[in-house]
Amino acid sequence: MRLVSMQHRVRRAAESEEEPKPAPPPLPPPSHHSHNFINMKNKFFNELGHLPMPMWAIGAIVVVVLALVGCFAFCIYKKCLGGKKKTKKVRERKGGRRRMKKEGEEEAGEVQPKDGEGEGEKEYYGKLEYTLDYNFTDNQLIVGVLQAQDLAAMDMGGTSDPYVKVYMLPDKKKKFETKVQRKNLCPVFNETFIFKVHFLRLCSCNMIFYFYLVGGQKEEQEKLGDVCISLRYVPTSGKLTVCIMEAKNLKKMDVGGLSDPFVKVVLQHNGKRIKKKKTTVKQNTLNPYFNESFSFEVPFAQIQKIQVLLTVYDYDKLGSNDPIGKCWIGFGASGVGLRHWSDMLANPRRPVAQWHTLQPEEEIDAALKAPIR
Repeated sequence: MRLVSMQHRVRRAAESEEEPKPAPPPLPPPSHHSHNFINMKNKFFNELGHLPMPMWAIGAIVVVVLALVGCFAFCIYKKCLGGKKKTKKVRERKGGRRRMKKEGEEEAGEVQPKDGEGEGEKEYYGKLEYTLDYNFTDNQLIVGVLQAQDLAAMDMGGTSDPYVKVYMLPDKKKKFETKVQRKNLCPVFNETFIFKVHFLRLCSCNMIFYFYLVGGQKEEQEKLGDVCISLRYVPTSGKLTVCIMEAKNLKKMDVGGLSDPFVKVVLQHNGKRIKKKKTTVKQNTLNPYFNESFSFEVPFAQIQKIQVLLTVYDYDKLGSNDPIGKCWIGFGASGVGLRHWSDMLANPRRPVAQWHTLQPEEEIDAALKAPIR
């Protein structure tokens, strides 16, 4: 019985081995898209392999190109989308600084507009009409100040005394000033000024027009300053000593609010120039200290007809020196000039010091040309 069962198992095993195994299912055929991608990838890598540069160099180039594209996109974003926000923030920041400045000036005692008055509105002071012309032959820039309109009133009567200052940057020394038009809000100047400048420098120059609207305090604002002078005369030797001691409160001639003053001394006899001297230049000051003496040989017979002219100039490196003011001592003078000369003659051999107020050069020159009474 056991033998029969063993034979049965062997027969079943043999039958199972003889039965053919089913074939595995066939693989799906590759799609068209995957076939194209594989071909493109193989072609790309084959081309890379033929390039005459290593792979790290190619990678670096790709990184640089991506960085440039990113920077370009970021700049476009900031320009188009971030510009308005940035402008608004800057405007708010400037407005805060302006408000802080106004508050600080009010605390210092200066008169300021009321809070909220004219806020957001641009102040209007009027219009200025001018002309610019250039002479290539003489290298001259010709500036014409023609007229102004609708100026702001500065005095109680509703008018102003306007005048214009003209100068060129970066040369701060050379400057001109128009005549003052009294009580006029639409003044006509018709004045021409000439600046000596080469045409190659014109692109780097800026023309500045300063408009001054003066009210009733014109005389106080136009003070030119004072100069202290010591005079000493020795009749026996005929020696006249003029000592330029110092000056104070000189007129501001430079754009920075200072001047480079020096004093020119001219000795005249009966209207005829005899000798001239000048002091050293004091840089960047309105209150210079000189303490410089000049001696002149003047016989006693001529001392009564002697005139001492002192002119304070603002030194200019490039152009002509600008006169700040002038004073006159001696024969034909009046006021302080005559009194100082008389005190010197009354006290021989003793130095006599006196402060003199500077006057406009044109006024002194006109007084010298007038007949002496």
